[in-house]
Amino acid sequence: MATASRRDLAAHPPRPARLRVNPVACSGHGLCAELLPELISLDEWGYPLIALQPVPPGLVRQARRAVTDCPALALRLEPAQKERRASA
Repeated sequence: MATASRRDLAAHPPRPARLRVNPVACSGHGLCAELLPELISLDEWGYPLIALQPVPPGLVRQARRAVTDCPALALRLEPAQKERRASA
């Protein structure tokens, strides 16, 4: 698998992404929090609490691993949506 060069990343930076969890599919294994403690913590029952901010570029690789290693396939990495301001 080829890796992106610094020049490629400068010309085409990765798009902002957010983690999402499907609460119905999640079984509370907690593996995601072990793999990505910077963005995922666990509640008192062992279910993930996902940080609201987009995944920083330096953590995208770990976020992808958490998504692919989720035993319940309940974690997704999706494009971050620009926040909309409420109209006055």
